[in-house]
Amino acid sequence: MRRFVLLLFAVILITQAHAQNTTDVSLFMRSDSLQQNEISAESGDLYKTIGHHGPAVENEWMALRIYFSDKAAIDVYSKAKAQLELKEKTWYPTAEDQKTGWGADYYKVGQTVGLGGVRLWDGEKVVKLNPVSNRTARVVKEPTCSYMEMLSEDVPYKGRNVDVLVRVTVYSGERNAKVEAFALTDEPVQFVTGVNYHKGQEIYKKDGLIATWGLHPEDVAAELVEIGAAIIYNPADYVQTEDDGTQFLLISKPGKQLTTWVSSACGREAEINTMKKFIDFLEK
Repeated sequence: MRRFVLLLFAVILITQAHAQNTTDVSLFMRSDSLQQNEISAESGDLYKTIGHHGPAVENEWMALRIYFSDKAAIDVYSKAKAQLELKEKTWYPTAEDQKTGWGADYYKVGQTVGLGGVRLWDGEKVVKLNPVSNRTARVVKEPTCSYMEMLSEDVPYKGRNVDVLVRVTVYSGERNAKVEAFALTDEPVQFVTGVNYHKGQEIYKKDGLIATWGLHPEDVAAELVEIGAAIIYNPADYVQTEDDGTQFLLISKPGKQLTTWVSSACGREAEINTMKKFIDFLEK
């Protein structure tokens, strides 16, 4: 009897964990729209043929994608309601959908790292994770979290080739997402990450936090909506910061691993819909 009770309790816990999973993943080719766990390309560029331009993950407040191209930037999909949307709307709800409460792509990445995207630093300049001998996107959904990975192989860096793995994890009930970078090499590298911004946006900076709020010049959404974006980091991991006029860049100390957290909100939300509310949330 005791064994039966313990088994029943375990089943209940597993069921509850799955029921509470407010995260999801999406990865597919536009040619067939079939969801996959992994997609690779020796060209390193499937931007025009892969669904939503790369792998994507979401929690109830936002979705994130990594561009499957030389950018390897992280982009944001904003939501008006706390709900999962990727599988049904695949990042691009119609204008009518957006007006009735679905989210939209208000964020403009351009040539920047976007929100927490990862590149390398060679001591003088930013090095994109390109060219590659192969690039692989992978998505995994677990009981209480989901993550996506992008592996860029044989990236030329300081006279040698390095493999770089970027993983983005979202958690049930947690607005912030974790971004990890791994250099799969014997020798350390310097990573570059950061957050972009646009003219007219509010900027908030302090040790360990950079946040922006305002409009992005996006042209695929039905309307312009203010967006908040933030990167949370450990200042001890970095040797310098740079502002190139489009993004705040964080240049790491030499190492093989780096972790930051990113967050976002937008003006259509019911609760965190202003810069002040966004900063109050981040400070807590």
